[in-house]
Amino acid sequence: MKFLVTNDDGIEAPGLAALVAAARNLGEPVVVAPAGPQSGVSHAVTWREGVRLEPRGENRFAIHGTPADCTRLGLLHAVPEAKWILSGINHGANLGADIYYSGTVAAVREGLLHGWPGIAFSHYRKNGIEFDWQRATCWITPVLSDLLAKPAEPGLFYNVNLPLLPPDAPDPNVVWCPLDPKPLPLNYRHEAESGLYYAGDYNLRHRTPGADADICFGGQIAVTAIRLL
Repeated sequence: MKFLVTNDDGIEAPGLAALVAAARNLGEPVVVAPAGPQSGVSHAVTWREGVRLEPRGENRFAIHGTPADCTRLGLLHAVPEAKWILSGINHGANLGADIYYSGTVAAVREGLLHGWPGIAFSHYRKNGIEFDWQRATCWITPVLSDLLAKPAEPGLFYNVNLPLLPPDAPDPNVVWCPLDPKPLPLNYRHEAESGLYYAGDYNLRHRTPGADADICFGGQIAVTAIRLL
Protein backbone atom coordinates (compact mmCIF):
# COMPACT_ATOMS: atom_id res chain seq x y z
CA MET A 1 0.00 0.00 0.00
CA LYS A 2 1.32 3.43 -0.94
CA PHE A 3 0.70 6.58 1.09
CA LEU A 4 0.96 10.22 0.11
CA VAL A 5 2.54 11.81 3.19
CA THR A 6 2.48 15.57 3.65
CA ASN A 7 2.27 18.27 6.33
CA ASP A 8 2.23 22.04 6.82
CA ASP A 9 5.47 22.43 8.80
CA GLY A 10 7.66 21.75 5.78
CA ILE A 11 9.52 18.82 4.29
CA GLU A 12 12.37 18.97 6.82
CA ALA A 13 10.09 18.94 9.89
CA PRO A 14 10.84 16.18 12.43
CA GLY A 15 7.12 15.54 12.88
CA LEU A 16 6.92 14.56 9.22
CA ALA A 17 9.83 12.15 9.69
CA ALA A 18 8.00 10.60 12.66
CA LEU A 19 4.89 10.00 10.54
CA VAL A 20 6.97 8.52 7.72
CA ALA A 21 8.58 6.12 10.22
CA ALA A 22 5.15 4.96 11.37
CA ALA A 23 3.85 4.62 7.81
CA ARG A 24 6.81 2.44 6.81
CA ASN A 25 5.55 -0.22 9.20
CA LEU A 26 2.39 -0.54 7.10
CA GLY A 27 3.26 0.36 3.53
CA GLU A 28 5.32 2.63 1.29
CA PRO A 29 5.25 6.34 2.14
CA VAL A 30 5.91 8.90 -0.58
CA VAL A 31 6.58 12.36 0.83
CA VAL A 32 5.07 15.32 -1.03
CA ALA A 33 5.43 18.22 1.40
CA PRO A 34 5.84 22.00 1.34
CA ALA A 35 9.36 23.27 0.68
CA GLY A 36 9.01 25.54 3.73
CA PRO A 37 6.64 26.14 6.66
CA GLN A 38 2.99 26.68 5.69
CA SER A 39 1.35 26.50 9.10
CA GLY A 40 -2.06 28.15 9.40
CA VAL A 41 -2.67 28.60 5.68
CA SER A 42 -5.84 26.50 5.91
CA HIS A 43 -7.15 25.27 2.54
CA ALA A 44 -5.40 27.87 0.39
CA VAL A 45 -4.41 26.73 -3.09
CA THR A 46 -2.21 28.41 -5.68
CA TRP A 47 -4.22 29.83 -8.58
CA ARG A 48 -2.37 32.63 -10.33
CA GLU A 49 1.26 31.56 -9.91
CA GLY A 50 3.22 28.52 -10.99
CA VAL A 51 3.81 25.74 -8.46
CA ARG A 52 7.15 23.93 -8.62
CA LEU A 53 7.60 20.25 -7.77
CA GLU A 54 11.19 19.60 -6.69
CA PRO A 55 12.58 16.04 -6.26
CA ARG A 56 14.43 15.66 -2.96
CA GLY A 57 15.63 12.07 -3.23
CA GLU A 58 13.86 8.74 -3.48
CA ASN A 59 10.14 9.05 -2.77
CA ARG A 60 10.56 12.66 -1.60
CA PHE A 61 9.21 15.76 -3.34
CA ALA A 62 9.12 19.35 -2.13
CA ILE A 63 6.28 21.54 -3.37
CA HIS A 64 6.76 25.28 -3.51
CA GLY A 65 3.17 25.88 -2.50
CA THR A 66 0.56 25.08 0.14
CA PRO A 67 -0.37 21.75 1.78
CA ALA A 68 -3.46 21.51 -0.46
CA ASP A 69 -1.17 22.07 -3.46
CA CYS A 70 0.94 19.16 -2.20
CA THR A 71 -2.06 16.85 -2.21
CA ARG A 72 -3.12 17.94 -5.68
CA LEU A 73 0.30 17.58 -7.28
CA GLY A 74 1.09 14.45 -5.31
CA LEU A 75 -2.01 12.67 -6.58
CA LEU A 76 -1.52 13.91 -10.13
CA HIS A 77 2.23 13.42 -10.56
CA ALA A 78 4.17 11.91 -7.63
CA VAL A 79 2.02 9.09 -6.27
CA PRO A 80 -1.31 8.70 -8.15
CA GLU A 81 -1.52 5.12 -6.89
CA ALA A 82 -1.69 6.27 -3.25
CA LYS A 83 -4.45 4.64 -1.22
CA TRP A 84 -4.45 7.12 1.69
CA ILE A 85 -3.39 10.71 2.40
CA LEU A 86 -1.45 10.99 5.69
CA SER A 87 -0.68 14.47 7.01
CA GLY A 88 1.45 15.56 9.98
CA ILE A 89 2.62 15.03 12.57
CA ASN A 90 1.83 18.69 13.12
CA HIS A 91 4.01 20.60 15.59
CA GLY A 92 1.04 21.61 17.75
CA ALA A 93 -2.50 20.37 18.28
CA ASN A 94 -5.34 20.77 15.80
CA LEU A 95 -8.38 20.49 18.05
CA GLY A 96 -11.95 21.61 17.55
CA ALA A 97 -12.20 24.76 15.44
CA ASP A 98 -8.46 24.53 14.64
CA ILE A 99 -9.33 22.22 11.76
CA TYR A 100 -10.61 25.22 9.80
CA TYR A 101 -7.24 27.01 10.03
CA SER A 102 -4.90 24.05 9.78
CA GLY A 103 -2.90 23.35 6.64
CA THR A 104 -2.25 19.85 8.01
CA VAL A 105 -5.96 19.07 8.05
CA ALA A 106 -6.58 20.86 4.74
CA ALA A 107 -4.15 18.54 2.96
CA VAL A 108 -6.31 15.57 3.99
CA ARG A 109 -9.54 17.39 3.21
CA GLU A 110 -8.30 18.20 -0.30
CA GLY A 111 -7.63 14.51 -0.92
CA LEU A 112 -11.08 13.61 0.36
CA LEU A 113 -12.69 16.02 -2.09
CA HIS A 114 -11.09 14.00 -4.90
CA GLY A 115 -12.04 10.62 -3.47
CA TRP A 116 -8.99 9.65 -1.35
CA PRO A 117 -9.42 8.89 2.36
CA GLY A 118 -7.01 10.44 4.82
CA ILE A 119 -5.80 10.96 8.37
CA ALA A 120 -4.40 14.13 9.94
CA PHE A 121 -2.01 13.74 12.90
CA SER A 122 -1.08 16.52 15.32
CA HIS A 123 0.83 16.75 18.61
CA TYR A 124 -0.16 19.05 21.45
CA ARG A 125 2.70 21.22 22.66
CA LYS A 126 3.65 23.55 25.49
CA ASN A 127 6.29 26.25 25.37
CA GLY A 128 9.65 25.09 26.69
CA ILE A 129 8.90 21.35 26.45
CA GLU A 130 10.48 19.39 23.61
CA PHE A 131 8.63 16.82 21.53
CA ASP A 132 9.70 13.17 21.76
CA TRP A 133 9.18 12.19 18.13
CA GLN A 134 10.33 8.60 18.55
CA ARG A 135 7.68 8.16 21.21
CA ALA A 136 5.11 9.81 18.97
CA THR A 137 5.89 7.30 16.22
CA CYS A 138 5.28 4.46 18.67
CA TRP A 139 1.96 5.99 19.70
CA ILE A 140 0.57 6.57 16.23
CA THR A 141 1.65 3.27 14.64
CA PRO A 142 -1.17 1.19 16.22
CA VAL A 143 -3.65 4.04 15.68
CA LEU A 144 -2.68 4.19 12.02
CA SER A 145 -2.97 0.42 11.68
CA ASP A 146 -6.44 0.47 13.21
CA LEU A 147 -7.72 3.31 11.03
CA LEU A 148 -6.31 1.85 7.81
CA ALA A 149 -8.16 -1.39 8.54
CA LYS A 150 -11.50 0.41 8.50
CA PRO A 151 -13.46 0.60 5.23
CA ALA A 152 -12.94 3.95 3.54
CA GLU A 153 -16.17 5.97 3.62
CA PRO A 154 -16.88 8.73 1.09
CA GLY A 155 -16.77 12.14 2.76
CA LEU A 156 -15.11 10.96 5.97
CA PHE A 157 -11.59 11.55 7.31
CA TYR A 158 -9.90 11.20 10.70
CA ASN A 159 -8.27 13.80 12.93
CA VAL A 160 -5.82 12.47 15.55
CA ASN A 161 -4.25 14.55 18.33
CA LEU A 162 -1.47 13.30 20.59
CA PRO A 163 -1.09 14.59 24.16
CA LEU A 164 2.12 15.94 25.67
CA LEU A 165 3.10 13.70 28.60
CA PRO A 166 6.05 13.53 31.01
CA PRO A 167 8.80 11.09 29.94
CA ASP A 168 7.92 8.61 32.71
CA ALA A 169 4.16 8.64 32.05
CA PRO A 170 2.49 5.45 30.79
CA ASP A 171 1.37 5.33 27.18
CA PRO A 172 -1.94 7.13 26.61
CA ASN A 173 -5.21 5.47 25.76
CA VAL A 174 -6.97 6.09 22.46
CA VAL A 175 -10.32 7.84 22.91
CA TRP A 176 -12.85 8.42 20.12
CA CYS A 177 -14.50 11.77 20.64
CA PRO A 178 -16.29 14.65 18.86
CA LEU A 179 -14.77 17.99 17.91
CA ASP A 180 -15.00 20.74 20.48
CA PRO A 181 -16.94 23.59 18.85
CA LYS A 182 -15.28 26.31 20.94
CA PRO A 183 -12.48 28.33 19.29
CA LEU A 184 -9.53 29.94 21.02
CA PRO A 185 -10.43 33.11 22.96
CA LEU A 186 -9.91 36.33 21.00
CA ASN A 187 -6.92 38.28 22.22
CA TYR A 188 -4.35 40.49 20.49
CA ARG A 189 -1.22 42.26 21.67
CA HIS A 190 -0.15 45.57 20.21
CA GLU A 191 3.37 46.24 19.04
CA ALA A 192 4.01 49.84 18.12
CA GLU A 193 6.34 49.06 15.24
CA SER A 194 4.33 46.40 13.45
CA GLY A 195 0.71 46.36 14.64
CA LEU A 196 -1.50 43.73 16.26
CA TYR A 197 -0.54 40.11 16.85
CA TYR A 198 -2.88 37.31 17.86
CA ALA A 199 -2.15 36.32 21.45
CA GLY A 200 -4.77 33.73 22.40
CA ASP A 201 -3.45 31.30 25.02
CA TYR A 202 -3.95 27.79 23.64
CA ASN A 203 -3.71 26.22 27.09
CA LEU A 204 -6.60 28.36 28.40
CA ARG A 205 -9.12 27.51 25.70
CA HIS A 206 -12.56 26.46 26.88
CA ARG A 207 -13.19 22.72 26.88
CA THR A 208 -16.39 20.79 26.33
CA PRO A 209 -16.31 17.67 28.54
CA GLY A 210 -15.63 14.58 26.46
CA ALA A 211 -14.73 16.50 23.29
CA ASP A 212 -11.32 16.37 21.62
CA ALA A 213 -9.68 19.30 23.45
CA ASP A 214 -10.73 17.89 26.83
CA ILE A 215 -9.48 14.40 25.92
CA CYS A 216 -6.11 15.56 24.56
CA PHE A 217 -5.47 18.04 27.39
CA GLY A 218 -6.35 15.22 29.78
CA GLY A 219 -3.46 13.10 28.51
CA GLN A 220 -5.14 10.76 26.02
CA ILE A 221 -4.97 10.36 22.24
CA ALA A 222 -8.04 12.03 20.74
CA VAL A 223 -9.40 10.47 17.55
CA THR A 224 -12.26 12.17 15.73
CA ALA A 225 -14.13 11.08 12.62
CA ILE A 226 -15.06 14.15 10.57
CA ARG A 227 -17.55 14.21 7.73
CA LEU A 228 -17.65 16.80 4.99
CA LEU A 229 -21.10 18.31 4.57
